Amino acid sequence: MEELLAWIARGLVDDPDAVRVEAAEEDGATVLRLSVAPEDVGKVIGRQGRTARSLRTLVRTSSGRSGHRIVLEIAG
Repeated sequence: MEELLAWIARGLVDDPDAVRVEAAEEDGATVLRLSVAPEDVGKVIGRQGRTARSLRTLVRTSSGRSGHRIVLEIAG
């Protein structure tokens, strides 16, 4: 999932080398932290959060099959 998320994010931003995805276990869930360059945060969030909502839906859907909760956080 981390590789897919990074691949999608690299396609959205102007500085693909700054994209990082880190996974951490917190409170029984896996938290994926997507870090991008500060000037690219708006592109990852999208208008009215539509792109971020779509990314979160993708992550949530993939976690539903395994039964393990996965949460996406976006950082600049």
